[in-house]
Formats: sequence, C-alpha cells, structure tokens
Amino acid sequence: MLVAGGAVLLCAAAGAAVAGLHGADVRRGPVPGLAREYARVDAEVRVTSDPRPTRPAVRGNHSAPALLLINAEVMEVRTPDGPSTRVRTPVLLMVAAGDRRADWQKLLPSTRLRLDGRLSPPAHDGERLAAILRVDGAGEPRITGPPTWIQRAAGGLRAGLREATDGLDADARALLPGLVVGDTSRVPPELHDAFKATDLTHLLSVSGANLSILLFLLIGPPGSASSAERRGLAPLLGLSLRGTAVIGGALTLGFIVVCRPEPSVLRAAACGLITLLAIGTGRRRSLIPALAAAVVLLVLHDPWLARSYGFLLSVLATGALLTLAPRWSAALRARRVPGRLAEVLAAAAAAQAVCAPVVVLLASRVSLVAVPCNLLAEFAVAPATVLGFAALAVAPVAPPVAELLAGIASWPVGWIATVARTGAGLPGAEAQWPAGWSGAALLAGLTVLAVLLAPRLARHPWICAAAGLLLVLAVLRPVPLTRIMTGWPPPDWSFALCDVGQGDAMVLAAGEGAGVVVDAGPDPRAVDRCLRDLAVTRVPLVVLTHFHADHVRGLPGVLRGRSVGAIQTTSLEEPPGQASFVRRTAAAARVPTVRAAAGERRRSGPVEWRVLWPRPGPGGAGEAAVREPNDSSVTLRVRAAGGLTLLLLGDLEPPAQRELLRGREAPGPVDVLKVAHHGSAFQDAGLLHSVRPRLALISCGADNPYGHPSPRTVAALGAAGARVLRTDTDGPIAVAGAGKELRAVGRS
Repeated sequence: MLVAGGAVLLCAAAGAAVAGLHGADVRRGPVPGLAREYARVDAEVRVTSDPRPTRPAVRGNHSAPALLLINAEVMEVRTPDGPSTRVRTPVLLMVAAGDRRADWQKLLPSTRLRLDGRLSPPAHDGERLAAILRVDGAGEPRITGPPTWIQRAAGGLRAGLREATDGLDADARALLPGLVVGDTSRVPPELHDAFKATDLTHLLSVSGANLSILLFLLIGPPGSASSAERRGLAPLLGLSLRGTAVIGGALTLGFIVVCRPEPSVLRAAACGLITLLAIGTGRRRSLIPALAAAVVLLVLHDPWLARSYGFLLSVLATGALLTLAPRWSAALRARRVPGRLAEVLAAAAAAQAVCAPVVVLLASRVSLVAVPCNLLAEFAVAPATVLGFAALAVAPVAPPVAELLAGIASWPVGWIATVARTGAGLPGAEAQWPAGWSGAALLAGLTVLAVLLAPRLARHPWICAAAGLLLVLAVLRPVPLTRIMTGWPPPDWSFALCDVGQGDAMVLAAGEGAGVVVDAGPDPRAVDRCLRDLAVTRVPLVVLTHFHADHVRGLPGVLRGRSVGAIQTTSLEEPPGQASFVRRTAAAARVPTVRAAAGERRRSGPVEWRVLWPRPGPGGAGEAAVREPNDSSVTLRVRAAGGLTLLLLGDLEPPAQRELLRGREAPGPVDVLKVAHHGSAFQDAGLLHSVRPRLALISCGADNPYGHPSPRTVAALGAAGARVLRTDTDGPIAVAGAGKELRAVGRS
C-alpha cells in the first residue's frame, strides 16, 4: 500500500512538473504578447499537422468560407517595425486558400513556410497554442524547407491510397482513407453528421482498433498469454519471440507516422509497444497494467493529452473493453446468448456506457442507436481495415493491385456507410440531453443504476420486452404516437413553421405524406428533423425565397431520403456563392431548378398559391426593388386546405413591401402572415394594416445577436389584432383550420 501510494505521489509530482514546463513553453517569447496586440507579422513556421478543412458555418444571412486549419510552430517572427526573433512557439494557422486550396492541402508535417499574417489570441485560455495566425491572401504557399524523408514517405502512402480510391463510389472514396489512416478530407458534412448521430465517429479517427487488427494478424489474439504470438503470422514467417516484438514495434512506429500521432493512435501504440516488450522479454502480458502504464507515460511525455477529449474517450473505451466487457459477455453467455454475439454486444454496450457521459459534455445529446449501429458495423471494420492497409502498402509499387484491393474494400465500407445513414435517418436517432457537468453526472448515474438493476430485470422477460418496445418506439417515433404524446403536429395541419434557429423553413401540407417546402433554414439536420416529425416523404416543390445562407444552407436536409420534384428560386443570384451552392446541391440530387415569376399560379394537392414578387419590368420600380437579396424574396399568397390563407414574405424590406401593395395583385387580408426578415424592426406599417393577419408567425433563433424579433414589430402586430407566435419561444408551430376554427399549435 505504501509503495502504491508513493508511486501515485511520484507520478503526480512528475506530471505537475512536466505540465508546468510545457505551459511555460507556450507563454515564452514575443508571440503571445504580439497576439494580444493583434499584430501583423512576417513568420517562418514549421508545419506539425496535416491541413484539415473546416465546415462552412452559417453566420446570419451569409455562409462563412471554409478555412484550412494547420498546426505549426513559429521558428522565426518579425513585426514590420521590429527585429527578427528566433522562437519555437506553437500556433494554429488559419488559411482561406481559395483557388490554391489544393496546394495548401498537400502540405506535409515538417514542411517549413514563410507567411505574412495577423496574430490573435487563442479562443480559450489554457490551450497548447500561443496564438492563432491568420494567413494573408490565398496565394501559393511559400515553402522554404521540404518535409523530412519519413514524412514524404508517409505522405506518398496516404496519397497512393487516395488515388487507389478515386474510381470508387462517393461513400467508399470518402470513407476508406478515413477508416485506414484518418484522412477525412473527402467526407462530406452530411455523412460526417450521420457518423456523429450514430456514435461511429471513432471509425474515422483511426482508433486503436486499427492497430489492434494489424497486431492481431502478427501475434494472434491478445487473450492468450504465452502462446498467443504463435497463432498469428509470426510462426508462419518463422519469427522468434524477440523477432516478433521487433517487427511489431516497427509496424507500430510506422502506423504512428502514417496515421499521424492522434490521441487514440498514441494510446493504442503505447499499449501495443508495452505488450510487444512483454513478448520480447518472455514475460506474461497483462493488458490493464499496460493501459495504465501507457496513459502515465503519454501524459508525462505530453501533458496536453490530459485535456484531450479524444484521448479520454480512447482510454475509457479501452478500459471498458478490458474490465466490463468480459464480465458482461459472460453474463450474456450464461443466459444462452451465442458466444460471439455476446462478446460483440458486451463490447459495444460497455464502450457506450462509459463514453456516453463524456459525449454529453461535447454535444448535449445521447444517441439511441449507437449500440445497434456499432454492432452492425463491427463485422465490416476488420476486412475494410485489412484490405485498406493492403492497398496502402502496394499502391507505390503496383497501383492496379491497390485499386483492386480498394474496390474489394469498398463493399464493407459501403455497408458501414449504409448503417450510419440508415441509423441517423431514424426519427429518434438522437435524444437531447441536459448540457454540462450536471447532464453528464445525470447520465452516469442513470447508467450505473441500469447496470445494477439489469440482473434483476433480466429475470422478468415481460419487463425487458416492454423496455425494448419503448426504446424501439422512441427511435422510430411513429407520427400517430408522437401526436398523442406531444400534440404536435395536429392531424389536420395545413401549414408548419419549422424551428431551425436563426432562419426560415416552412411546409405547406400537399396531401398524404407530401409537403411544399418554402425555404430550408441554415441547418440540414434541423429541417430534416422537422420534415420527419411532419411525416413528409414527398416534396413536389421546394421554393427558396432568396439565396441568403439562413434560407438555403439546409437544402441537403430537405433532399435527404425524399422524392423532390423541383426547386424554384428567385431570379437574383446574390450572393453568388450561395446560388452556386444551391445549383450544385440540386445537380447532385438530380433535381431540376426553375425561376419564380410574378403572377405565376401553381397547385399541389389541396394547396394553391400565387407568386406576388419579385415583379419584372425594365426600368420599373419592381426592377429597382430586387437589386438586394432580401428584396428579391419570392413572396407567395397561399390558399391551403380548408380555405386557410397565408402571406409568406421571405425577407422583404419596407421598400419592396410598399411596392407589393401598389401592384394589381395586392395581397389583401390573410389568416396567417409569416413576418418578414425574422421580425426585424424594418416593417411597412401600411402592409401590416392591409393584410390584417389573425396569426403572425416569426421564425428566429433563441438569443440571436440581431435582437430579432424587434419589440416594436411585435407590439405593432399585437396592436393590429394579430396573435404573435415565434419559434424561439414556442418551438415549431403548426396551423390548422380556417376562419373561426383557425388555431396554431406550438411545441415549446
């Protein structure tokens, strides 16, 4: 006991000392002070990671451009009016690469660059970065020193695998490099979201399973002690115990270089090296002490790993597989569950049980399909990994063979992608959970309670069956049941305003399972969830009122798994980047696009509508009014089922609203008004007085930075006799009935 206590104190003291030294390194030199002053600098840097793209983020009505993020060390820094200083300070490069994006993405770790840019402090205190360096311009990177030979070799292998997958279908082309070496540069956002919703993202981060599979081939299953090394490829190759350890060590080091030293890779490599050391010395292996030793050594080497969620999740999952999974597997086998199924089920459940509370800290949600999706994907991981590594190895010398191996690997990879997309597509794939430490503690407590009660509940098959049925219903969320439970949507709904945050997305009921969608909001997941709640599987038409990001960026969510007839847009293609995004997305889904024209009348099932705006006419007021994206908003007057009338204004500003009243087809009184521009203060009082809505609906995000909706607008609508509902407080809103039977139902 005293020895153990002394060892703990010694490790704690060593960790504190090493952490203090590393923290001092970040604060040393002139770079942190220059970052606080947001100084412009000329710097020479050494790249320390692969470039990784960010996802385009919607900020207000525009989409922030995707950037490349590159970890680097500043080797020399100079301000415009100061001397040059030699340093060694970690920074994060942010590059808007533009047309030279491909050149920047080819950069390898250890490459030296000369850069001009502006420094700024890191986003959070206590990071391992001293500053963020935003690189000026989007020109070709100025390389002052090539990468090392080992990084060139690793980069060649990674590039060879990418080239071998070029001829595969989109999912396999994106996923195979990610499964094998963690190269996720080709994974589209919607597929990444599917992996995240099903808790399969560990497959894209080169988890320890990859290295385990390779070492399994060499030394056999780790469950055996002294004889395991004689059951792999080692005896077939005539390797001794020490030869096995040396070959395995070289394989492990090569794995780190090619797959990059990510936290999960380092954890798996450290455990593997300790196990190989035990093999080489003839000692009996014990994986739990190996895991503990690996964690201590890695944290002492790089104390920043102690702050890494990826490292924590990797360690927790491995610990659960070594401690909980064997016991749970034995318990399942005792209840006549087949051996292999019991092992896989216990492993997936144990990893999910210990990792879920940590995931809650990151995402405030719980995946209800994680265990079954991991079970279904598990048997495809090993063949995909082995074939992928084989393609990686032979690509430099035999590209046709690599392409053949990649083609075979695409079958299990395609299965994994299908599992992720199918699981994420279920209505109740994810459940919202309280955020922060309180939410994590609550989930951990419930998990412990469930584990303790499981043996007793297992003696009552009817209770287990009822619990399983409830879980299935929670995942499938059949619309009749959700209507009974929540009252939303009402069975006779005619119009729905989705809650998509700071943006617009609306649905007009167009028959059984059909809906006309007006705008798609900023987030594909939010609009997809709304359409699933409404049981909309067929979309005769998508109307995008204008091309601002908070109205169009969710378009992939509308198209996901649904039959879509056409996409109608405004005639003003501003901003051009978002207009191009809509065209690319429509073309990829093979959905035609058409332009709206004033006076146009359409009908789909019980709903019919007329386009009121924008009006054509050279030299007229209408033409002048559509030179701004907001004022080009397609405006619709709708008559829905039961005679319900609606006016959907998009983001029209007051000048266009006034012009709308002057036309021959002025909107007139309506039952429902979708208030323009998220209820901003800029509304035309004459239009509000003319349409005299009974219901005024506002789509806006909670705590948005624009102050939407404006209190002045809300007060004016109330004074005009309208009942005002808003998505930030009422959630999604469904409207049913007409006339005296008109009612609106929110789900706050």
